Amino acid sequence: MDKKVFYGIIFLKLSRFSLTVKLYLPVKRWLLSLSLILLICISLFAISKFVAPLSSIVSSSSKEEATHEINDQLLLLQKSDEARSYCAHNKFNESFCLLVNMSMHSGKKRFYVWDLAENKAIDSGLVSHGCGDNWWGVVNTVRDPPFSNKYESHCTSEGKYRVGKRDYSQWGINVKYFLHGLDSTNSNALGREIVLHSWEEVKENEIFPAGTAEGWGCPAISNEFMKRLDGRLKNSKRPVLLWIFNED
Repeated sequence: MDKKVFYGIIFLKLSRFSLTVKLYLPVKRWLLSLSLILLICISLFAISKFVAPLSSIVSSSSKEEATHEINDQLLLLQKSDEARSYCAHNKFNESFCLLVNMSMHSGKKRFYVWDLAENKAIDSGLVSHGCGDNWWGVVNTVRDPPFSNKYESHCTSEGKYRVGKRDYSQWGINVKYFLHGLDSTNSNALGREIVLHSWEEVKENEIFPAGTAEGWGCPAISNEFMKRLDGRLKNSKRPVLLWIFNED
């Protein structure tokens, strides 16, 4: 074959290939662009279907928590009025008492040092409740824990307590206070060795929506909170009231 003819054929084939590529590439880009637009539309549609119910759930949860907070504060104010009257009639310390609102979420500060004269909290902290039949040292119930006055129940006992003698504890900062139950719902507290102490598992700051680790029925608080509370209790000339309550 003549070289000129051969090179002519090669040139013609290359020209046709080049034209095909030039026509194909824009089509390919157009198809890719269309595919990308469709993918974005589908993704936005899916997100809208998912986010709408999710935002509704979050909104509902927020409303429910807000309702809890209002009820918790109303209950606290109600109990503080009753505590003031009780302390005055029973020769307890009338400057402050200890109020524990167990109806609150355990990841929130629900142990209050309450100023009876000013009718307000002057300190507060997280506090554990009893695990009952569940595992010790973990979170089982963040609200409405089980209550019992029975031995070996590992439950918190509702009711009023007189804070008793200060002693050595193997937990926390090695300080504990014996608790004398004053009601039928906590009359076995001393025998059950239910005491006020600190515990490393109880944090100083709020951890909501997580909950506080649970023990065997003692109202355990953080080490830092216990250091502050210990000073108040040691300096009290009269017995101090500790009242553990829950929404009826």
